[in-house]
Amino acid sequence: MGRLLAIDYGRKRTGIAVTDPMRITANPLETVPTHQLLDWLEKYFLKEQVDHVVIGMPKQNNGSDSESMNYIRPFMQNFARRFPDMKLVGFDERFTSVLAHKAMIDGGMKRKDRQDKAVVDKIAACIILEDYMSSLEM
Repeated sequence: MGRLLAIDYGRKRTGIAVTDPMRITANPLETVPTHQLLDWLEKYFLKEQVDHVVIGMPKQNNGSDSESMNYIRPFMQNFARRFPDMKLVGFDERFTSVLAHKAMIDGGMKRKDRQDKAVVDKIAACIILEDYMSSLEM
């Protein structure tokens, strides 16, 4: 059984989270400059077995796509071309950044550390992955 990997895609930075090999826990892994994301993923896929990738799909409160989808769709197409054998699953990511901030506060993280957007991005990716894993258990 391979890991699951989640992406919180952003125009500048992208948060990455992964499960352990047994898929018991989800953990924040890295924040990658978005222009380097496909190369970073290729290197990661060579050293770790990943069964499929989950990408956050930002939605408006009414369920329609957010403006960010204009950047995510082309990435998904490039991902599919570069990794034709890797399954890519879209998953609703509404409120993950808010939840990431709340998790940092609840975890006792200092205010200065909470302002680091790279940390927020990888925690948001972890929340996407945890929510996705929970949806599979239903």
